[in-house]
Amino acid sequence: MFKVAVIGASGLLGRALVDELAQQAGWQVVATAFSRPGPNTVALDIRDARAVEQFIEREAPDALVIAAAERRPDVCEHDPALARALNVDAVRTLAAAAKGRRAWTLSISTDYVFDGTHPPYQHDSAPAPLNAYGRSKLEGERALMESTDLGCVLRLPLLYGSIIDWAESAVTSLVPAIAASASHEGKAAVMDAWAIRYPTFTPDVAFVIRQMLERHARGEAIRGIVQWSGDEPMNKYEIAVRLAEALQLDARLTPQHTPTDATPRPHNCHLASDRLEALGIGRRTPFDVAIRQVLARFPWRGEMPA
Repeated sequence: MFKVAVIGASGLLGRALVDELAQQAGWQVVATAFSRPGPNTVALDIRDARAVEQFIEREAPDALVIAAAERRPDVCEHDPALARALNVDAVRTLAAAAKGRRAWTLSISTDYVFDGTHPPYQHDSAPAPLNAYGRSKLEGERALMESTDLGCVLRLPLLYGSIIDWAESAVTSLVPAIAASASHEGKAAVMDAWAIRYPTFTPDVAFVIRQMLERHARGEAIRGIVQWSGDEPMNKYEIAVRLAEALQLDARLTPQHTPTDATPRPHNCHLASDRLEALGIGRRTPFDVAIRQVLARFPWRGEMPA
């Protein structure tokens, strides 16, 4: 029996990962959650070091995937202590506890560790985060490496997948404004056309992580830093256009060609996926196919704000 603990299993990526791993014969998944614990999850506050140590000791997983984080840049900017507690200190605690069991630890990081001025970025490119979120995630990467010799960081860009509300992904968060612009009295929705993003489908990421876990199960654990990314560049305006097409909405959209976010964001942090691809790892679902799957499965689709 190969046992995997998924930390942060109630989140956007965590749910997709649990769904993927649950299909593997001979694998056992232990899922944890904090803000949204469910009947099949273990309640765990990863800021509580003793609780983390007891969890690892009790469950004795063969591998640990840390998908819990504070991922909202504006929140990190205004509450750096919370960002540090979740994105740095908790990673250190989890990795150290896992090392004691010789469990492989995979920690999820972000393209925001880069400043976006010289893409594409390799796994060994020099980081230069522009905001508190990127800085906290970079510190979390270093905390992992300092805490275990059996660890790996997986950097990911903008994620989207099956959601529980529109705001859960920065992709689907555009839908209410798109829908409002298509209503009878709606005004045109202004969408960022400056920052270039690489939307990446969470079931594809879950597939990649499962392939990485399989290597660990064979005694071929991947260590250090790896990256995975979708390969279709688009800004939020272009994402909104494709969402409107998928939703069959006659949206009125206006591109904004200068940065407008209060928290600084990088221009283009395209992550090169070479290291994983060289190992035969990877899967990419075309955006237009994947986003239609997401929209079709969202249970409140018929109640979009108008």
